[in-house]
Amino acid sequence: MRMSMSRVGRQLLGLATIALVATGITLVTGGTAFAELGQPAPWEWHLQGSGSPVMDNIVSFHNFLSYLIIAITLFVLALLVIVVVKFNARANPVPSRTTHNTLIEVVWTLVPVLILVGIAVPSFRLLFLELDVPKADLTIKATGKQWYWSYAYPDNGKFEFDSLMAQDKQPRLLGVDNEMVVPVNKVIRVQVTGADVIHAFALPAFGVKIDAIPGRLNETWFKATKTGMFYGQCSELCGKDHAFMPIAIRVVNDQEFASWVESAKKKYASGDTSTFASAAGPTQ
Repeated sequence: MRMSMSRVGRQLLGLATIALVATGITLVTGGTAFAELGQPAPWEWHLQGSGSPVMDNIVSFHNFLSYLIIAITLFVLALLVIVVVKFNARANPVPSRTTHNTLIEVVWTLVPVLILVGIAVPSFRLLFLELDVPKADLTIKATGKQWYWSYAYPDNGKFEFDSLMAQDKQPRLLGVDNEMVVPVNKVIRVQVTGADVIHAFALPAFGVKIDAIPGRLNETWFKATKTGMFYGQCSELCGKDHAFMPIAIRVVNDQEFASWVESAKKKYASGDTSTFASAAGPTQ
């Protein structure tokens, strides 16, 4: 009977290990198969594809934590299976009364401390990377309003325009009439504030999320490493149209950005913010 119970326990442990490893691999790598650049995708349950150095570090830290969690889970599962198989009443009718094992107590105190230190070091490094704004190539001011965003370019002629959700554009609930346009491989400093209530400026692909608070100017930054469209949303409950307050950023090369700036100065000189300001030109 003991041999049978031991064999069953090993089989259970093996099956559980295979299942957890498969789940862990899927968690770490599987979700990216459905990922689209800069926007959510159907059945996506992983982080969005990275478009900036900050997001690269966030993804690395996430993967490190995933592997660590899987390892801890497997270890605890193995201990539980050993206890169930080896120390049940049938296999061990005369239980030991040994207590206060010094080695075990030192290990289960020291190992969690080392694990937490191993998590804290890259965590602090990531926080410093996010909060320490490097010398900027371009500054943009984003103002959250009920329920849209306004963008100002103080370094490029001080023009400003509003960005509202466009009902007839894709992706649904993310397309806007006027996009923020930035150059690729440049450090973009974003100064964020709110005009009425608290909003939040969030771009998943850039690893950016910062509150837009009335009367306060917060700063964040990103450096887009790929051209294309990147989408985000207000991520702070700000009123009845909170769900209809998207953020759209078009990343272009330097030449396209310079051309867009010249056209934007003329389009917004009169304060008309209904014109579609895009590096790709107006749409019908």
